[in-house]
Amino acid sequence: MTAQTTTHTTHTTRTVDLAHGLSVTIDEYGAEADGTCVLLLHGGAGPRTMTGLATALSDHVHAISPTHPGFDGTPRPDWCDSVADLAVAYLDLLDTLDLTGVMVIGNSVGGWIAAEMALRDTKGRIGALTLLNAVGIHAHMKANQVVDPRTMAPAEVAKLSFATDAFRPDFSTFSDEQRAAAAANQKTLAVYGGAGFSHDAKLRGRLHRVTLPVLVVWGEEDGIASPTYGRGYADAFPNSRFVPVPEAGHFPHIEQLGRTLGAIGDFVDTVVKPGTTD
Repeated sequence: MTAQTTTHTTHTTRTVDLAHGLSVTIDEYGAEADGTCVLLLHGGAGPRTMTGLATALSDHVHAISPTHPGFDGTPRPDWCDSVADLAVAYLDLLDTLDLTGVMVIGNSVGGWIAAEMALRDTKGRIGALTLLNAVGIHAHMKANQVVDPRTMAPAEVAKLSFATDAFRPDFSTFSDEQRAAAAANQKTLAVYGGAGFSHDAKLRGRLHRVTLPVLVVWGEEDGIASPTYGRGYADAFPNSRFVPVPEAGHFPHIEQLGRTLGAIGDFVDTVVKPGTTD
C-alpha cells in the first residue's frame, strides 16, 4: 500500500463472530497505524451517539464502536441478557482482534460495561478506562440515584439528558419506524439492566480491584445521573481522575466534544502515556 501525505477518516462496518453463537456488529474508524486502539461502548440511546467521538478520535487512533446485540435490530441470543454478559463478549472481541492496551470508553450503561470488563480482564487487554456519565453503581444517598427513564416520556428524558435545546431530539418529527426502533432499543436496554436496571448494588465495592488508570468525565448539567454520583464513581477506583464538563448533560461527548477530547488527551499525555508525543 502506498503511503499518502493527506489523511482522511475511514469507516467500515463488519460483523465478528464470537463464542456461543454470539455475533457483534462493529463500526471501525481510522487506520491501525501503531496498534493504538479505543473501544467505544454506547448507552441506551444507541450506537449513533458514539459516532462523532469515534470519528474525532480516529485522527489519532483506531476506533472500534460495537452495537450491543439487540440494539438497532441486531440479533441477541437469549442467554446474552446482562451487563456481565456484554462485558465478557467484548473481552472476547478484544481476544479475537488480538488487541492489547485498549482504552475502553463507555457512556451511560456503556460505562457500566467498561467497569465490568476491567474487573474480568485476565489477559491484560485493557490499558485504561474513560467513563462518560456512566451508570452502574448504587448511590449512597437517595437524592443521587440515577433517574429511571422507563417511567418517563421520551421528551422528559431528553430534557434531563441535554443541557441545551439544540441537542434534544424532536420526537414529533420521528417516523413510525424510528419510534418503533427506539422503543425496541429501550426494551433491549431493560433486558441488560435486569432488576436493578441502572446499577449492580455490589459493583461499587468491587471497583477497588481495578488498578488501571480511570478517567471519569461528567456533564455538570446531567439530570439523569448527578455530578455527585459521578464523583462517587471516580472515588470508587484507586487510580482515577474526575473531570467535570460545563454546559453538558448526560452526553458530554456530544454537547461538548472539544472539551471531552481535551480531557481524554490530557489524561493520555499525563497518566496513560506520560512523556510521549502524538
